[in-house]
Amino acid sequence: MINKITLIGSCVLLTLAISCSKPTPPHRSVSKSYDTLVEFFKSWRKFQQPNMKDGVPDYSIAAMKNQQEQLVTWKQRLSSFDTTGWPVSHQIDYYLVWAEMNGLDFDHRVLQPWVRDPAFYVWFYPSPSDVPKREGPAIFGAIELSGYKKPLSGEDAKEIAGRLRNAKAVFDQAKINFKSNAKDLWLYGTRSIREQSNDLGSFAKSISSTYPDLASAAKEAQESSNQFASWLDQQASSKTGQSGVGKENYSWYIRNVHLVPYTYESEKNLLERELARSHSALRFAEHQNRKLPKLNKASNEQEYKKLLTTGVEEYMAFLEKEDFLTVQPYMKPAMMAQIFDFVPSDSLQGFFYEIDYRDPMPMRAHHYHWIEKEREIQEPNASPIRRMPLLYNIFDSRAEGMATAMEELVMNAGLLKDRQRATELVYIMLAERAARGLGGLYQHGLEMNFKQATEFADKWVPWGLLPAIGETIQHEEHFYLRQPGYGSSYVVGKADIDKLIAEYARQREGKFSLKEFMDEFNTVGIIPVSLVYWQMTGSKAMLNEALKKDL
Repeated sequence: MINKITLIGSCVLLTLAISCSKPTPPHRSVSKSYDTLVEFFKSWRKFQQPNMKDGVPDYSIAAMKNQQEQLVTWKQRLSSFDTTGWPVSHQIDYYLVWAEMNGLDFDHRVLQPWVRDPAFYVWFYPSPSDVPKREGPAIFGAIELSGYKKPLSGEDAKEIAGRLRNAKAVFDQAKINFKSNAKDLWLYGTRSIREQSNDLGSFAKSISSTYPDLASAAKEAQESSNQFASWLDQQASSKTGQSGVGKENYSWYIRNVHLVPYTYESEKNLLERELARSHSALRFAEHQNRKLPKLNKASNEQEYKKLLTTGVEEYMAFLEKEDFLTVQPYMKPAMMAQIFDFVPSDSLQGFFYEIDYRDPMPMRAHHYHWIEKEREIQEPNASPIRRMPLLYNIFDSRAEGMATAMEELVMNAGLLKDRQRATELVYIMLAERAARGLGGLYQHGLEMNFKQATEFADKWVPWGLLPAIGETIQHEEHFYLRQPGYGSSYVVGKADIDKLIAEYARQREGKFSLKEFMDEFNTVGIIPVSLVYWQMTGSKAMLNEALKKDL
């Protein structure tokens, strides 16, 4: 059965077809400069943020209704720009602003995280994200602990304490705002709130002797978080509805917000194909390697640290020696910072630990994320619009697609020639991404519920490395349910980067340079691959495909 929210979203989708369709500026007589667009963008970002009341963002029904009504005027103002004659890079920035406006539009019409998603109200994040901005719908003003320098200064400790003491007001507002019957979002969002409580407790303990007032504030926030989780538990039995957005809404979203040239069905076909390819490639790799010793996991701290430290050294040396890209001084330290403490266990650990403890190279390739994070600081983008992380995870096909692509790109370039068994891990990682991506897709298409999605991923990830009840897939399928399109972005983004490489190289037949490609690719910015394709090839074909009305 299609849920009420999906039906409402579909109806509104039809009534807003004109305002949400391909951005063809209707007021062509109005000529505005790129500099004006930049100033407009800055104002837009301020409008997009909710109003703050005593340190608490206002997501009340009245406030959100007012913002949605005003959004119509903002769209009209953007459509008045005449981009005729602008350089491609400036036209691309126009589309980025347009996509963000569509993101807010979709939030109001369909997703409504402040009404449907308890995890939206997580107020404290102790660990950094590996992409430009926190994944998934997140409440404005949430505390990102990694955004403060370590060790904490007295001034920062005072600021964080003040923000933590707003937690109760945040959760009290959430109780008023919630008008949801979305069962899976409710149940697994409650778990996110409980995890927040644990994080606050650990944080309080870690700074109790250094900043006792901050520790006290963290304990107060922990108690408020616990009370909120208990309240959510009390409501849980009444929740019976679907949580996915439906196929039509999903297709509109990925095309008009994330600028991805697919629909629900075409993404499904692509991910199913990649899942089959990964299994086939894995079995042939296993056959080729059948006489080689099997990969054993690191069994202690010393072995693990040596494995990963040596892995980073070899990985960075490979990138430089093979002219893969221009290696900058900041890149190696950024990679070294992602070597964590060893966690002994006789049973299965998280999926990516299972990979890392066997061979470090596949995950070092995916950790291209951290090189990109540091590049944002050391080499900020020339565009003032691209310099700021895109809202609504619009960056996902580029950020996750490239990190995933790197696993096979460096393998194809020869990184694993002396690590034949590691090729098996690369294909297992691809299978995991395709399987979990399909789980997220099926949830939004209302073909599976959360439990079925986790069981599907468990079934299709080789070696039994992703059990349905394990922490990895439990968190991932919940996140993909919260953020349409993210689960598929790893595989879909990788496929579109393959298309970009193909066209870029075709235009330079016989003169293709991988280093030149990578360096240019990196300067374009972490924006949808369809826009990167346009800037690097001069062809708007991929973007036009995303914006076709008959897709």
